[in-house]
Amino acid sequence: MSDEPDYLRTLNPPQREAVVHTGAPLLILAGAGSGKTRVITTKIAWLVDQRAVDPRSILAVTFTNKAAQEMKERVLALVPHADHVMVRTFHSFGAWFLRRNAALAGLSPDFRIYDEDDSLSLLKTVLGSSTEDRGFLRRTLEEISRMKDLGIGPGAPAEEIERAGCAPDLYAAYEQAKQRTGNVDFGDLILLPLEVLRRHSEVRQRTRQRFRVVLVDEYQDSNVAQFELLRELWEPGLYLCVVGDDDQSIYRFRGAEVGNILSFPKVFPGTEVVKLERNYRSTQAILDVASAVVAHNEGRLGKSLWTETQGGELPVVTCLDSQEEEADLCASIVRDGFPGSTAILYRMNAQSLQFEKRFRELGIRFRLVGTVRFYAREEVKDVLAYLSLLVNPRDEVSFRRVVNRPSRGIGAASVEKIVSEWRSGGSESGDESPGYVGDLLAACRRSARRLGARTRAGIAGFLSCMEDLSQRLEELPLAELARALLSRTGLYEMYRVRDRSDDTDKTANLEEVVSDMSRYGSGAAALNEFLESVALASPLDGAEAEGDAQVTLITLHNTKGLEFDRVVITGLEDGIFPHDSSLGSAEDVEEERRLFYVGITRAREQLHLTWCLRRRLFGRTTDMSPSRFLDEVPEELVRKTGIDASATGEETFAVGTGVYHDEYGTGVVERTWYTDGTQLVQVRFQSGRVGKFLPKYAHLERVDLG
Repeated sequence: MSDEPDYLRTLNPPQREAVVHTGAPLLILAGAGSGKTRVITTKIAWLVDQRAVDPRSILAVTFTNKAAQEMKERVLALVPHADHVMVRTFHSFGAWFLRRNAALAGLSPDFRIYDEDDSLSLLKTVLGSSTEDRGFLRRTLEEISRMKDLGIGPGAPAEEIERAGCAPDLYAAYEQAKQRTGNVDFGDLILLPLEVLRRHSEVRQRTRQRFRVVLVDEYQDSNVAQFELLRELWEPGLYLCVVGDDDQSIYRFRGAEVGNILSFPKVFPGTEVVKLERNYRSTQAILDVASAVVAHNEGRLGKSLWTETQGGELPVVTCLDSQEEEADLCASIVRDGFPGSTAILYRMNAQSLQFEKRFRELGIRFRLVGTVRFYAREEVKDVLAYLSLLVNPRDEVSFRRVVNRPSRGIGAASVEKIVSEWRSGGSESGDESPGYVGDLLAACRRSARRLGARTRAGIAGFLSCMEDLSQRLEELPLAELARALLSRTGLYEMYRVRDRSDDTDKTANLEEVVSDMSRYGSGAAALNEFLESVALASPLDGAEAEGDAQVTLITLHNTKGLEFDRVVITGLEDGIFPHDSSLGSAEDVEEERRLFYVGITRAREQLHLTWCLRRRLFGRTTDMSPSRFLDEVPEELVRKTGIDASATGEETFAVGTGVYHDEYGTGVVERTWYTDGTQLVQVRFQSGRVGKFLPKYAHLERVDLG
């Protein structure tokens, strides 16, 4: 024992058991705040340091770039010679794999990764003028993305695609258009490697020989295609370890499948399970509330969080009259002198508006998480499109975006003629030279002969600009190339004028792009690296402590992986949280309950839960009832404040009270709430009927149900 490394001595027994485990597949069930990142990084260090595992043979996969970077840094801090361990996100690993097997996937190694806006633009070109309905486009793209999350490619039987909720013809047309560009979308980064591994046994075997240890963090967030990819990477004799928490699976809307972690022991023979239940973040008072709520879920493997930090302040449940009062309460909480960090959590982005307005009025500094990502802004995407076209002149989406930006007199009809010329491979102009096929810039040259003088001049200016930048690509550092691009294209001047007229700061964002590119080298390889890093950036990568702000405003979904000294979860009303769209499905309600659990376990020291008697929704004021999740919290675990019917002198009926009604018979109060200070109750009767009553008028009689 005296020779064991220091990093093992600081682990608790279950953590140590997980770290030194070898052999059979391992499932680490890691509760919130249980030190899972420490366990997985220590395990990598131990394998390299104590088991002499070649770092190049270790693949560690997680779900955000931020988490991957933190994991790599912590491993190197323990074992500096482990720098060749591959630590990536699932999608980053997919991109790495595809660049090395591009030909087998039908791609160029210089492919670009389309984001959602790029994919929507491409889909619109597929549908042509048949639709201007962005909602329809977005729904169709979501259906296609869902196919890829399920591991269903466009070549699957039409009936299988239809059963999964997608139109086979639209799926196929979108894929054909994307293949012409030589680019991929996010779903392809998992689906295409999966298909290559399935089709090519020599690649599958080579990949398995390369990675003899595979570790997956946040496994509860994996989708079906990622699960299938993991199965293709694994074989008996390869060490597989996944870390996750079934109680924190909250991304079903992104394709996450909680069944992956629930079924893991059945899918991988001989799996051993280690549970990490000791929490190092929250007080026991907070953990008791979290455990009481999530225990109502049936789809879970089961664990109970505990901590040595016993006691702590009881979480506070506050009933308020309106969302304005809710904002005032949150403002008073923020300004009460509490020395730690504070976060206001809500289920829907729209709920932030009331807090933003009130905090601005009071001069409270806040940080809003979940706004438009920097690289999704209009002016920034213009720069990215020019850069993408430099390395891939077949990129139709980027070409359409920049060919007339700033305006060069190249109208929409001319653009369509150029694209049509490109798609025909030169046949429309009578030139079928293979050198032209697949190149939109060459199609511009050919098409210009048949277009008007003003358009020809615009095309000539565009081509001259692209040729100039292409020549500078290998000569200049990327930051210098970006400066040349902004000047040569006229983008900087265009946005400088707009800033002056609209009081915006778009040129500052353009300058920030240049600054970001200064971290890279020069040439096409460096440019591809930069574009890939931008495409793979997660919306959650920027979520961190609130810096000099007094409070963080953030949706519950965006809080994953974060923690705050004090948390206020707002809008705890049925229809808001749980969300109205989930109420028709027990499975959806369970996910909403897990989301509540995640929100609760973000709090270290203090937890506030608020709900309102009425809320303005879609321009109308609606009476609200408390979230069913509040009913699942035993009364002794919380302190209740705010509007209380007991102050009116009325007799109150708590959840669980037995009652008798002359018409309905005997039943149990299953929910209570207040409107205008008057209690309402929902009763489930032994007959199966459910009724809502004002006890003040309904003549409910208390009975002892034994």
